[in-house]
Amino acid sequence: MTKLADIPVKEELYDSLSEWSVHTGEGENVTARRMKGKFRTLKNGGMSVWLIYFIFPYFRWDNHQAVLLDLPNQQFHFFSTTLFPQDIWVLSLTLLFFAILLAAVTGVAGRVFCGYFCFQTVWTDAFTFIEGKLEGNSPSRKHKFNTAPWSSNKVIRKLIKHVLWLSIAVLTGISFSAWFMDAFELWDRIVSFTAPKPAWIAIATFTFFTYWFAGFMREQVCFWLCPYARLQGVMYDQDTMLPAYDASRGEPRTKLSNQPIEEKGACIDCNVCVAVCPTGIDIRKGQQEGCITCGLCIDACDSIMDKVDQPRGLIRYASYKELYKNVEPVQFLKRPRVIVYSLIMLLSVAGIAYGFGNLPPTEFKVIHERQPLFVKMSNGEIQNKYILKLLNKTKNTLEIQYSILGLEHATVSGIEKMITVEPGKIIPINVLVRVDVSASNPPAIQEFIFIATDINHSSIRTEYTAIFISK
Repeated sequence: MTKLADIPVKEELYDSLSEWSVHTGEGENVTARRMKGKFRTLKNGGMSVWLIYFIFPYFRWDNHQAVLLDLPNQQFHFFSTTLFPQDIWVLSLTLLFFAILLAAVTGVAGRVFCGYFCFQTVWTDAFTFIEGKLEGNSPSRKHKFNTAPWSSNKVIRKLIKHVLWLSIAVLTGISFSAWFMDAFELWDRIVSFTAPKPAWIAIATFTFFTYWFAGFMREQVCFWLCPYARLQGVMYDQDTMLPAYDASRGEPRTKLSNQPIEEKGACIDCNVCVAVCPTGIDIRKGQQEGCITCGLCIDACDSIMDKVDQPRGLIRYASYKELYKNVEPVQFLKRPRVIVYSLIMLLSVAGIAYGFGNLPPTEFKVIHERQPLFVKMSNGEIQNKYILKLLNKTKNTLEIQYSILGLEHATVSGIEKMITVEPGKIIPINVLVRVDVSASNPPAIQEFIFIATDINHSSIRTEYTAIFISK
């Protein structure tokens, strides 16, 4: 067996690896500096999308919650539309649309979801904002606060921080539960300590992980726990636009000085781009796993370039071809993968629109008894047994009358009475169909139709093609 020491390894390999830095969580957490700029504004806008998560469960529609995932009753209420498990294909197309959208955006502009919309990024940003206001918004100030002797001021600030963190975490858990249970009823039952056990479990789980992940682990979740962060490499190509450092313009780096320097790059080695990074990476070392493409380093660098009278764009969104091959970037609408992604998304949207626009008011199913397939009666008739199941997907009670069509010399028992079906319910009934084969010579298998009609609304009529087996 070859010993590790006997394997020749070039020193250049280790030299190149030393240029990559990953914060492993040892020591103090990353304290990112907050700066105003275009991408910070975009990031705040992306974060604000999560207000839907907290606010939307309290919207009402026709005296019920506008959007409700009613798992006990297996119903998904979306304004005036109610989806049942039989309509799962519509939800599948919706998930397909967002999955392909995620892949398309990643292929065009990198980890936009991670930088602007990911719940870990958003909650961590909110937690660090609170921490910065109370304990210091720079590494030096935070370190000074943490190493200072304990005092009443320090205890109060620490206590306020953790109370606010826990409040956000608890609200996150309650908001999650409110999507699966009427929000106002949930609050009433929480206050009276009568909420169902699944709600308490969801609230406790979300509270714990929100408090732990956003308050303590932070960027470590992106580095070590999130699988999506590790899938980025297969979604990028040489035309993907990513935050990148223009080394040809920035090198060699030189500190600001009044002394003339013959060869100097635009980078003044101020490290502000590192200071603002939420994951603590140095974008000047190239694209790294820790880069969530939030663009905050671009805001930081542009602000410095303005101060030193240099043109902006030393750090900018650029493709590999643009930076290293001097090739103009391909318009994203002309890229094959974007075209394929767009076609899939268009088909998904078309399917979703068709699904929501053509949801049937009922779901009718007929099950043929298999054991036995048919019974020969003493009078010579052949009998088949069926189970009729009709799901009422409307919000009104249906009065259903069943009938059959297309089966000669047939008598039916079990459908003489009208069947009342409440909203969201299924009423199965057993039906016996008999055919006098002596009056005719029917084939071994005949097709006929079961018809279900609402006597109060003639427009609600559904059919199911069944078979009658006589041999």
